[in-house]
Amino acid sequence: MSASAEQAALTAIKAWHDALPNYSGGKARGSIAAALVVIERLKDSFDLDVDAHTARGGAQVSGLTPGRVTEILARFDEERPFLREGGRTNRGARGAVASLLIVLRPLALENLRKTERECVLEAMQGFLAERVVEYFNRQRLDPPYDPAASTWQSVHEILLKAAEAGKSGPVAQHLVGAKLQLRFPDIAVANNPASAADQQTGRAGDFQIGDTAFHVTVAPTRDNLFDRVKENIRQGLRVYVLVPDEKVMTARGYAEEQLLGQASQIAVCAIESFVAHNIDEIAVFAQGRLLQGFRALLEMYNQRADAVETDKSVLIDIPAILS
Repeated sequence: MSASAEQAALTAIKAWHDALPNYSGGKARGSIAAALVVIERLKDSFDLDVDAHTARGGAQVSGLTPGRVTEILARFDEERPFLREGGRTNRGARGAVASLLIVLRPLALENLRKTERECVLEAMQGFLAERVVEYFNRQRLDPPYDPAASTWQSVHEILLKAAEAGKSGPVAQHLVGAKLQLRFPDIAVANNPASAADQQTGRAGDFQIGDTAFHVTVAPTRDNLFDRVKENIRQGLRVYVLVPDEKVMTARGYAEEQLLGQASQIAVCAIESFVAHNIDEIAVFAQGRLLQGFRALLEMYNQRADAVETDKSVLIDIPAILS
């Protein structure tokens, strides 16, 4: 494959992307998603007529569905849901596709062998996938916040929002880390990326305070988690297993099954309760101080997550009412 052909294609797709109008500080997801789908179709049939890529009526891009876009992005190791609505609501995508096909024409990719053309088109999709990653990295979590709700409910809303964005693991870990740091300001609470495995770092758990190991997981399993718990117990450590509220009974069942007579030596708790109770106690259960305490939790969370996570979309927008 000619390196010049790929470079010319990347220059063209960048110019096309840069020319897209901005919406709320970024490019329209529907336009980028449509380009990914159309470029995929061009690998099989290199037809630069926009009508070949639109459904009956000409307003909607054929095959533009969340599932198809997710499938393409997965090849580039991006699995977060990018397109939440199907082609019927992306009516502006046809114009974006038309302009894309126009910038492709001078490249004369039809003169390349099919395998070479596929490589060039794949490189163009790779460029777009990088823009998708940038999009996600700009998007902070924005869970709803009701000052009249309990602190437990507020923490629960954060976990729900994180699950919706595919960020449950890192968000849960850094919420617990922030809570521990607020509760023990004179202790340096470990702060590691959520992807760092305990075995690789030599940690007893996600956190260790005194002789107690804390394991944070949103998906407790029979083997991996409780193998580490067994090792903790052999080392003479006390153990907390922290999971979302709806997984507490599952985790306790696994503990009984895997630890046999040792299950009574560990505490299985809901992340919501573990985090919220301390925030309430630090605030002395006073409403005004609860707002300050919850803001302090979010600020500490953002500080810790920002320090170790390359994906900044795990950061949380602090509600204006907490200012």
